[in-house]
Amino acid sequence: MVFDIDMIKEVYAKFPERIEEARKVVGKPLTLAEKILYAHLWDGAASEAYERGKSYVDFAPDRVAMQDATAQMALLQFMQAGKKRVAVPSTVHADHLIQAKVGASKDLQASLNQNNEVFNFLASISNKYGIGFWKPGAGIIHQVVLENYAFPGGMMIGTDSHTVNAGGLGMVAIGVGGADAVDVMAGMPWELKFPKLIGVRLTGKLNGWTAAKDVILKVADILTVKGGTGCIVEYFGDGAKSLSCTGKGTICNMGAEIGATTSTFGYDDSMRRYLSATGRQEVVDAADQIAEHLTGDAEVYANPEQYFDQLIDINLSELEPHVNGPFTPDRGTPISKMRAEAEANGWPMKVEWGLIGSCTNSSYEDISRAASIAQQAVDNGITPKAEFGINPGSEQVRYTIERDGFIGIFEKLGTKIFTNACGPCIGQWDREGAEKQEKNTIVHSFNRNFSKRADGNPNTHAFVTSPEMVAALAISGDLGFNPITDTLTNDRGEQVKLNPPVGDELPQKGFDVEDNGYQAPAQDGSGVEVIVKSDSQRLQLLESFPAWDGKNITGARLLIKAKGKCTTDHISMAGPWLRYRGHLDNISNNMLIGAVNAYNDQTNEVKNQLTNAYGEVPAVQRAYKAAGVPTIVVGDHNYGEGSSREHAAMEPRHLGVRAVIVKSFARIHETNLKKQGMLGLTFDNEADYDKIQEDDTFNFLDLDAFAPGKQLTLEIVHTDGAKESIKLNHTYNESQIEWFKAGSALNLIKMQGN
Repeated sequence: MVFDIDMIKEVYAKFPERIEEARKVVGKPLTLAEKILYAHLWDGAASEAYERGKSYVDFAPDRVAMQDATAQMALLQFMQAGKKRVAVPSTVHADHLIQAKVGASKDLQASLNQNNEVFNFLASISNKYGIGFWKPGAGIIHQVVLENYAFPGGMMIGTDSHTVNAGGLGMVAIGVGGADAVDVMAGMPWELKFPKLIGVRLTGKLNGWTAAKDVILKVADILTVKGGTGCIVEYFGDGAKSLSCTGKGTICNMGAEIGATTSTFGYDDSMRRYLSATGRQEVVDAADQIAEHLTGDAEVYANPEQYFDQLIDINLSELEPHVNGPFTPDRGTPISKMRAEAEANGWPMKVEWGLIGSCTNSSYEDISRAASIAQQAVDNGITPKAEFGINPGSEQVRYTIERDGFIGIFEKLGTKIFTNACGPCIGQWDREGAEKQEKNTIVHSFNRNFSKRADGNPNTHAFVTSPEMVAALAISGDLGFNPITDTLTNDRGEQVKLNPPVGDELPQKGFDVEDNGYQAPAQDGSGVEVIVKSDSQRLQLLESFPAWDGKNITGARLLIKAKGKCTTDHISMAGPWLRYRGHLDNISNNMLIGAVNAYNDQTNEVKNQLTNAYGEVPAVQRAYKAAGVPTIVVGDHNYGEGSSREHAAMEPRHLGVRAVIVKSFARIHETNLKKQGMLGLTFDNEADYDKIQEDDTFNFLDLDAFAPGKQLTLEIVHTDGAKESIKLNHTYNESQIEWFKAGSALNLIKMQGN
């Protein structure tokens, strides 16, 4: 079955003319990213050339994807939009609410028992509004999208930051908050600042122990976690063509870790092979008719420095396996230097766990290459020193790798095969002993390794690497083990050198599956009832946020001044809190509990200016809200990096925070704040961050004249009565200011609908 083939053909029918018009207005050859963007303008054919990094543009994405943790809030908002059916093909994937503990079948059943109310809600609301529903156990959203929905040249948005995975099939796929998804599902334009473009020219060919994962680990080391902010990364060159489609997906997936809007590759034979292998030859046939438009123009790739804002060159033939971390995905270390680096930094050398899978490295190729390393351990009598865990990316992959014997190989090493779900990658891991908070090292093929993310232990040093390197490091139990040069001692005391990994890009006998877990929606959902119990602790119908009163915000107090890295994990933790993702008031009890207070270096301990006592962040904020006292949050660089979860914006809004003022924002979080009617502002002078004192009072002096391109003035009143004014910048355009005035973007949709 090919999903939405008529929509795909309709998109392709518009491509040649729209790209020709775009070339005329831009006046030069086009990159692939530009072609896709200009082909998806809300107003149709291009009439002007947009300025990268400055122009706000309305787009018409082809589809929407949501995972269960974010879909709850997105669909609760969509219920308020007054629409009978989604305007574009949309899907919900139940993958986040399944905890890894014992093994696939028991863990899945435990999740069904615990989350039945939420799964039933998602299934029924999907059925009502024409949304495809992928049941618990069907697979991880991004792997399922790549296998079933992604198509070259398409544009999609998804309520998860790793939506960008679909760039592996040549899409512009962008992670967003639920409010953005509501816009598109409601048939409205979707706004994005026209991205800047980073070109990555790949030459040579991967060999030996090096994998596609190492490309993005290297790029992350070069660009850092904020180097791609506001940019699309476009990979090209002979090296790009030599990569598998799922390898391309891995590279695009972790583009979220450099802050990139998305990443993409041009249409090539690897995509043809993958589409055909996953039963989508019709898409290949359609794409081949416009193949010249599904990659960048030849002139662009011949002289990339003239067409990209930044150019990076990587020779795959010379690339070394990397291990990135700990605590941040952009700290890259070539495996040849890991032992020295680890010893110099006091990182635990003993590897306790090796985890393979997640949405970025759970393909057939990934598992087969890792299995080739595991097989060598079995054949040579090598007992793994670390524990193994695997999360297959989809039921189709799981069924096929079981048929082809890969699961059996891993099981001989005592591996736990978890459910086809996110599991440890997002903190859904009931790891034995984690509560002891002992210092330890784990290696995984996931995409993020922030403190406490996998198991809740702040002392777990998590390192990101390829599946085959995970296998080697876990078998050796040694973070400094270099399989290129080092040997292992087997059970007979012999020295064994591992051979480089081998594996098939696609299954030789084809993919197979008995039940892929898909539930198609009703043709007419008008009679479907969506039930949300009034006393539910998991789901809560939304109430509209209050509109702005048109006045300056005065007498505001500081809730918290966050120090250093403050990701959406710090603002709204996942793990056990995932159960409340559909209940705004309950999940607001985790607001900013992971942020470090700059005044005492503690988490979840801030001063209540009403009582002068210290308390937990949510409790203190609830006290301010009850007293009618407005508050602000102050933050550091790249505030809100990481997951797209809009709860990190909705919780402060719900509890009465009025503004978030930081040195710089991560793209998705800034947009989420705007959508929820919050003020997301940046210091004009970053040094003004240091002027903010714990007991200050704040007055906005000119918010009543809020306008695009116009700075705002904040008056700081210190406890000694001294006053000083600082300038704040913002990126609000006219329509976004209307969101603020209305109280939220959703409020504005409802007002316009009425």
